[in-house]
Amino acid sequence: MKIFALLIALAASAHAQTYPTKPVKLVVPFPAGSATDQVARLAGSQLQEALGQPFVIENKAGAQGGIAAAEVAKAAPDGYTLMVTTNTPQAANVSLFKKLNYDPVKDFTPITRYGTTSFMLMVRPDFPARTLKEFLTHARSQPGKLSAGYGSAGSQVSVAMLKALGKLDIVEVPYKGIPQTVTDTMGGSLQLTFVDLANALAQQKGGKLRGLGVTSGKRSSLAPDQPAIAEELPGYEVIAWFALVAPAKLPQPIVQRLHEANMKALGRPEIKEKFATIGMDVAPMSPAELGRFIQAEVANWAKLVKLANIQPE
Repeated sequence: MKIFALLIALAASAHAQTYPTKPVKLVVPFPAGSATDQVARLAGSQLQEALGQPFVIENKAGAQGGIAAAEVAKAAPDGYTLMVTTNTPQAANVSLFKKLNYDPVKDFTPITRYGTTSFMLMVRPDFPARTLKEFLTHARSQPGKLSAGYGSAGSQVSVAMLKALGKLDIVEVPYKGIPQTVTDTMGGSLQLTFVDLANALAQQKGGKLRGLGVTSGKRSSLAPDQPAIAEELPGYEVIAWFALVAPAKLPQPIVQRLHEANMKALGRPEIKEKFATIGMDVAPMSPAELGRFIQAEVANWAKLVKLANIQPE
């Protein structure tokens, strides 16, 4: 029995040394242009360079990332289907939906956490309020007349916590992804939305939308001119994260090969800078650390969802 186990281990190790021998599918649970998509494209290009095979992006949006997660959970654990995931499908969905077609802990192999980001409250340039304080006053004077779009758990909880802690009556509108909420806010069918920091900074720079505050507990070094919403609403904080996972039971040698390739990339100053330009603070974790982190995040997002008074769908 020991000899058989040793042979299996040796075979897995040999397989990992040659992995990958064909293109790898990198599933993204949100639309093209989203923060997750941008992280996946940057990470995928680094993995492709390190491992010598194409890492092909496949965007599969819907059900707050749940459609992609359910598909990846059922894929073969051979290293050729991976997912760049976030706190939404991997933690928050447990509390946002009455039933999931996957288990975010048991159905996946954690590989590497890439980093964290926050969101920015955004309105059109002609919105009557110029500051966060003015926004809260204006919103309270317009009960039921303002619409906020969201396209991820982070943005959904951001809206709901703004309503709960700010005592606001705002209509919530769900979308498949944040890029569509940006489009409709610019077009005027929405009055506000929460945008991941990378896209928020790009929209603000282009003059298409105006920021009023960030969801991190304190001001972000990437947007120092933006107040933390917690400055007006104490206790307000929403942080999102990005990570690489695979179907459960991915052989450990392949996990290690992927993790090491990611860590080498994340340790390079120019790659950290590229991630910063898309609004992400590099904060890697090992597979074991990420596994424990995801379990803790399921509980953390349950608290946030409860605080935001969100009822599961």
